[in-house]
Amino acid sequence: MKRSEINAALREMEAFCALRGFPLPPFCAFTPEAWAELGHEYDEVRDCGLGWDITDYGRGDFAHFGFSLITLRNGSRAMPEKYPQVYAEKLLYLREGQYAPNHFHWQKSEDIINRGGGTVLIRLYRSRSDERIDDRSDVEVISDGRRTSVPAGTQVALQPGQSIHIYPRLYHDFSLLPGTGPVLLGEVSQVNDDKNDNRFQPPVGRFPAIEEDEAPYRLLCTEYPPAPEESD
Repeated sequence: MKRSEINAALREMEAFCALRGFPLPPFCAFTPEAWAELGHEYDEVRDCGLGWDITDYGRGDFAHFGFSLITLRNGSRAMPEKYPQVYAEKLLYLREGQYAPNHFHWQKSEDIINRGGGTVLIRLYRSRSDERIDDRSDVEVISDGRRTSVPAGTQVALQPGQSIHIYPRLYHDFSLLPGTGPVLLGEVSQVNDDKNDNRFQPPVGRFPAIEEDEAPYRLLCTEYPPAPEESD
């Protein structure tokens, strides 16, 4: 992705969060220049991947594949003694026409909540023992305290205020009901590990390659510099 495209997407999500009345934590407003000066007091943001994120799934077509997101809080499976939180929280922003491909998580269970805007469609499949998609078995749907069963491949629609529980090894994708507008989604989950806990089917990338055509508006959570060392 071009940096200019990333900058525009982050500004768009920032504005939509404000429109929906969802204030963001202070670290979401730090400039790249500020990050160069911030000390070890912000190591949790660095180490746990808090802040801005974006993906085009390696397709180079962000208008149709990908979305913008913010990790608001997270623990660390690699450093549980230092970061003992057993939970994570994210915001996800999808425009109409964007698609988040089919995937599951080996370890993480999560609730996806429509925080406002359009109607999100989440397609569901169980996984087989060999981790392939099970396109025949019915899927148990847990949504806002209600348990039902639907055929494999059903798209569950979530309107604002509604949610769904995604348990480990449950394949799911995201798209929007045409004509309903962009959506702000919440994700409440166990500790998030995007480097090791995503299985996409078919395989895709997760983090974008960036073409630097302008200065960054915000640093992504994968771009933070280390804290400067204190001088004697």
